Amino acid sequence: MLKYKIDIPAALKENEYTTYHIRQEKLIGEAQMQKIRKGEIASKETLNKPCELLNCQPGDLLEYIEEDHSAKT
Repeated sequence: MLKYKIDIPAALKENEYTTYHIRQEKLIGEAQMQKIRKGEIASKETLNKPCELLNCQPGDLLEYIEEDHSAKT
């Protein structure tokens, strides 16, 4: 399962990309930002923008965590 390694909105804010600025400049759509805030994985096209703005790689944003399939159902 993929999950975010960092709080992307907080990281953007630390780099002076406020929610207002992101909306005004149409850097990331509001629906995609909501997905990111909820911990849902956004589209690869959307994830390109934080990588560009934060000057990082996708692996800096995401990690794979193996699901525990041994749990009894």
